[in-house]
Amino acid sequence: MYFRKKSIEDLIQEDTKVWACNNEDCKGWIRDNFSFEYVPTCHQCLSPMISSLKMLPIISNSNKNLKSLHKGRLIS
Repeated sequence: MYFRKKSIEDLIQEDTKVWACNNEDCKGWIRDNFSFEYVPTCHQCLSPMISSLKMLPIISNSNKNLKSLHKGRLIS
């Protein structure tokens, strides 16, 4: 039986602001619009992160202001 090869859709990519780990041995990074902090630390090695650009597929984030959300409750 003949199966026609389906064409793979090209995902639309754009330059996206990301936070990349400053540690050379770590490959951690996170999109800026998905980070909870204004200057995040790497979740893998706890090193500081630097801002950079990366060509990534477009992902929409419905919650635009994650940095203003509280990250838990204050225990007294």
